[in-house]
Amino acid sequence: MTTATSKAIQITHHGGPEVLQLVQRDVGQPGAGEILLRHHAIGLNFIDVYQRSGLYALPLPLQLGMEGAGVVEAVGDGVTHLQVGDRVVYASNPPGSYCERRVMPAAQVCRLPDSISFETGAAMMLKGLTAQYLLKQCLPAQGLQPGDHVLFHAAAGGVGLIACQWARALGLQLIATAGSDEKCQLALANGASHAINYRSQDFAAEVQSITGGQGVKVVYDSVGKDTWEGSLACLRRFGLMVSFGNASGPVPPISLAALAPKGLYVTRPSVFVYAHGRDATQAMADDLFEVVASGKVQIHIAQRYALEEVRAAHEALEARQTTGSTILTL
Repeated sequence: MTTATSKAIQITHHGGPEVLQLVQRDVGQPGAGEILLRHHAIGLNFIDVYQRSGLYALPLPLQLGMEGAGVVEAVGDGVTHLQVGDRVVYASNPPGSYCERRVMPAAQVCRLPDSISFETGAAMMLKGLTAQYLLKQCLPAQGLQPGDHVLFHAAAGGVGLIACQWARALGLQLIATAGSDEKCQLALANGASHAINYRSQDFAAEVQSITGGQGVKVVYDSVGKDTWEGSLACLRRFGLMVSFGNASGPVPPISLAALAPKGLYVTRPSVFVYAHGRDATQAMADDLFEVVASGKVQIHIAQRYALEEVRAAHEALEARQTTGSTILTL
């Protein structure tokens, strides 16, 4: 059997975008529980930056990328939910989507509905599953009801714009933060009830004003170090602080005593804690497919780069020059 080859992006050491290397690799045949997939589009996410820089250290050499969409070219033994020729999409470990073809575990690969394009699938899967678990599963002790206020940082990014729309569909009052007036307007246009420019406004004071001094039930924070203290100040009694990213750097060590005055809860989740197996992943994906296919959530692909331009894509992402989703094209 002829061995297929594939362009791929890998790193041999950690660092800036300059460590991203375009290589040619042999792609084998799938073993038990695996598929051979040919990508049509690849998603770009901030977790890729964390893995490239070494903040999330993985064994080297490493092929980056956590999500993609394409067509199944071969199926290994024991794979029953997919067939050759299926349109599929995934967001899953292990990394490796920055390539034309790959062999990967099949368990968390889902069929992509015909109504959703490859580009949309690649742009939405990791971000959409993240928004799903945040708004539907990672909830404060008192739950969320229509009309409740939630605070969502970096709301003009890929996860944020999906969350703005999904929160509106759920009847929530989402307070968005973003780093420019233009990004604030984008969040508002996508369903945020309020938007705060954190570069020119004190977001904690603005949240207290918006909520009549009550604070919010939950803060969804992917920024990290720069927003941590202000986020705690935004929470009401028994509120939940959800720290799901570190775009500005990791949160420094904290004293649990800081949570005591309001009885606050803190969690540091990951999408793969929730999408932990085939059944859980499929259920979350079905929820995402429904809101996208129905038009309740639209996926904004604001940046497209060829696979060979991945360094420029990482530079733009780290400089916070992007909005919505970014994809790599083939």
